[in-house]
Parts: sequence; C-alpha cells; structure tokens
Amino acid sequence: MFAACAAVLGLAFAGFAAPDPANSHEVVVYGASSAGVTAATQAARMGHDAVLIAPDGHIGGMTSSGLGQTDTGPVETIGGLAREFYERVYEHYRADGAWTREERADYLSMGPGEHEWYFPVGRDRPWTRAWTDGMAFTFEPHVAREVFDAMLAEAGVAVVSGERLDLDPDRGVVMEDGAIRAVVMESGRAFEGRVFIDATYEGDLMAAAGVDYIVGREGNAPHGETLNGVQTANAVNHQFQDGVDPYMEPGNPDSGLLPGVDPAGPGAEGAGDHRVQAYCFRMCLTDVEENQIPFSKPAGYDELEYELLFRNFEAGEDVVPLHPARMPDRKTDTNNHRAVSTNWVGRNYAWAEGDYETRERLYEGHKRYQQGLMWTLANHPRVPRHIREEASRWGYAKDEFEDAGHWPPQLYIRVARRMVGGYVVTEDVVQGAADAPDPVAMGGYQMDSHNVQRYVDADGHARNEGDVQVGAPGPYPISYRAIVPPQEAVSNLIVPVAVSATHIAYGSIRMEPVFMKLGHAAGAAAAHAIRGDVAVQDVAYEPLRESLLASGQVLPDP
Repeated sequence: MFAACAAVLGLAFAGFAAPDPANSHEVVVYGASSAGVTAATQAARMGHDAVLIAPDGHIGGMTSSGLGQTDTGPVETIGGLAREFYERVYEHYRADGAWTREERADYLSMGPGEHEWYFPVGRDRPWTRAWTDGMAFTFEPHVAREVFDAMLAEAGVAVVSGERLDLDPDRGVVMEDGAIRAVVMESGRAFEGRVFIDATYEGDLMAAAGVDYIVGREGNAPHGETLNGVQTANAVNHQFQDGVDPYMEPGNPDSGLLPGVDPAGPGAEGAGDHRVQAYCFRMCLTDVEENQIPFSKPAGYDELEYELLFRNFEAGEDVVPLHPARMPDRKTDTNNHRAVSTNWVGRNYAWAEGDYETRERLYEGHKRYQQGLMWTLANHPRVPRHIREEASRWGYAKDEFEDAGHWPPQLYIRVARRMVGGYVVTEDVVQGAADAPDPVAMGGYQMDSHNVQRYVDADGHARNEGDVQVGAPGPYPISYRAIVPPQEAVSNLIVPVAVSATHIAYGSIRMEPVFMKLGHAAGAAAAHAIRGDVAVQDVAYEPLRESLLASGQVLPDP
C-alpha cells in the first residue's frame, strides 16, 4: 500500500517538498488537543506508528491552557486514557513537592462558599467532586501539559510542532480513490499515512478533505428539537440588569449601537442562524503577590468596548463578573460570569472558516479585550469600589504559560465546524429519548451553550441571547458513526472533536473529558482499520468494542 502511495505522491506533490520516509506513518493525527493526545497515544499503544502534529506547538488544547475546572458529567463514565490522565494528575498532587504556595490538606479542606468571591468549583457543587476515586479534576495548566507530554513520550508518539496545514484543499490534502494519502503543511512538508485523525477544534483537516459540515445553529425543525436555534426565552443566565441602554447616546437610537450589539438580532425563536457561542481565554490568576504579574492596560485599549459593562454596574450589578474556580497552589481557572465578562460575545463568527490571518486577528482581539477587561475591573473609576478592590488583589500567575507571555496559548474554541456524518447526535440522544448505534464513548454533561449575540429587545434595552443550560438525565452513548464521515466523502479519516452533532447536543459533548474519550476511540478505530485493511466506516464494531473495553473505556451494556 505504501509503495503505491509513494508513486502517486511523487506526481501529486509537484511544487512541494518530496515526501520524506521519516514523514510516513501509519496514523497521522493533526491537532494536539486533548483528543489528539489520546488518539495518538492509543494508536501507538496498540502497536502502530503514530505522529501527532501540533500546529502551534501547544500540546493538550484547553486542558493544558487554563481549563483546570473539569466539567466531568457523571464521573463513572470516565475510563480509559481520560481516566488515566486524571489519575496521573492526582498522583502528581500526592507528592509534597507539588505544593509550594499552600498545603495540600488546606486545599482539600476548603469548602464551597468559604470565600465571598474566590471559591473552589462553585458554591453549589460539592468539593469532593473535584478530587474523587483517585482522580483529580482541578489542576494547574503546567501539570496537565507535563502529564500529556509523558503519555506521548512513553507511547513513543512522534510529535511535530509548528507545522500548519495548508488550508487550500487543492494543496493541503492529497486524495486518491476517496482516501487521504497525505497532508501538506504550509511549509510544503508532507505527511503520508494510512489513517488520518482530525483532532482540531476547528475541523480544519475534515474541511480540507471535502467533508460536509455545519457552522452555526440549526433550527429546531430539522431534527425535531426544542433547544436549538434562537433561544431568547431560555437566555435567563448571564443576563443584563433591567434597563441597560444599548445606544451610543443613551436614549437615542439614531446615535448607533454600542460595540458588540447586533442590529440584526435576535431572529425568530427556534430558527437557525450563522451564530456560534462566544469564546474566551481561561485565565490562570493568583492572589500570591510574589507570583503575580499585575493587570495592565493593553495596547489598543478601547474604553468604549466596556461601556455595556459600566452601564450594567450602574443598573445594579454588584458582583465581580468573573467565575474563578479554585486550583491548587492558590491559582484559579477563571471563566465567564454574568452579562459582560470574559466572553467577547458576537465577535467570533469568522473563526471557524477563517484563514490563519483571520484567526490571528481574532485571537489578538479576544486577548486585547480580555486583558482590557481585567485592567478595567481593577482600575476604572466607573467600576464600583468594592469590585475594583477585589479585582486588584489578583494577577496573572507568573509561573504559568512562561513560553507564551504568561497568557493562555489556546483560545477557548467552544465550537467551530461540526461534521455532517451518517449519524447525528441530537437533543433526544442527550436526553435519553433516542439510542445511538455502535457506541464508543459516553457523555453526560448538561447541554451548555454560552450566549451567541447581543441585541436590542422590544423595550429598547440590551439583552444577551443563546445561553442554554439544560441537564442530561444521565449518561448517554456517543456513536462511532458520529466521528466518521460518510464513506463517499473520505474513507480513512476520523473526527473525534468536530463531531457530527447538532448545536445543542454538541453543547454537551464539547467537554474535555469527552474529547479524550473520543480521541481514545479514534486511535483504537484507526488501529482496527489498519489491521483489517478496511475503510474506517467498515471497522467491525464488536472487535472495536472489545478492545475499547480492554483498554478501560466505559461503554453502555449491549
């Protein structure tokens, strides 16, 4: 197979660097998210040569980029490499040497609500869920990175950093007879493989290979759902105080709208649109002064970006609009909270299908906005004094993200492209009203969408729309058919992150432990496809299921 492949590539790569035997692998994983790590690790553990391509050099995606507060869903569904990751984190923190700024016992004894603002995992979440059954679900970013690096090294996975896929499908993907034969980077470097795994948050390889996908929200009608599309009625959380004026000149619609308010919103209730839920960075903050980098006003700071924040305070908002979850060594995983917070609502629509230049512009815009937000909360005179005093106690952790200017390297891409596969995970599956064939992993987190837009309501006031938080009644299966494209599209590609799911179902699937489980399944499926010399769609389910169970994956009873 590889000899024939090389002959084809010799013609197909005209104008590019000739394929190097060192760049030929059985399994090529593009994207070093947590799913990419587990996919490459599992394929290698099953005896297959695997390479993991990290386009920006960052390993572990959001799990090692500040998202230390793990949204686990039912803990009993976490097995396999996902469980191993959290067990290794737990073992790390068992060592006394892991604790330099507080005692382990003090950290574990701290209960929800013990501090007014700086709380562990949520005032209403039992603290014991953060560390349970030999697993630790709260951790510092550098610890996650060290664990991922160790797993890859021990499995013998080749890691290539700083190579980005050429996004032009005529150059970036070499196809033959409906299969990917090689992927080509912007540098011209080509990677041959037998099975390819797209583990990017954006689904870049999937798109370049010609697989159909969706960006935005379907309406409720196509799949008989109730929580898809425009959801003004459900958008009760992270909402503005009553009476916040959205106009540049208060009370004067002719003056124009403030930045970020969409003149086209909100749309018909339940109707589909192009909008995607907001992105942010998960900041690692600390209140330990000697480990702090103070908040500073970024270059290009625009005070007008925070006018809705000021007006929301003036309308009665009285809490710090941040959600900091308590991490070890007096650090946080700080997330979005309330109406105007770290999410730059409505500014990310171009990311999913954007070229690298577009994404760099959006990355820098999100960074500038969020760094400006932190400076504003700590310093601006229109912010209430008690909030300024609380925000000023904090700073960026000096001992995190040292190679990225102490700023998280990964923007939280909560959703981008979603593949259109032969099977689509829907609201009914998440809510237990429909079964899924050939399950290879389990989900269980609530259907969770952040706000997607700001608009002017019928009373002429600012409102957020898109936030939906509806629980799943219990664990649910995720079908193998949701992570493979239709065979007529491409026969050797597996997609464990940009999976085939509706907007609202993806809101449950998109949690990092689930991505690790799906990556584990993708790596195992790649091994079975290679051993059987079959298309990934033709991998026999029962042997795949048996090998997943043997490697610790948790699956529903047949």
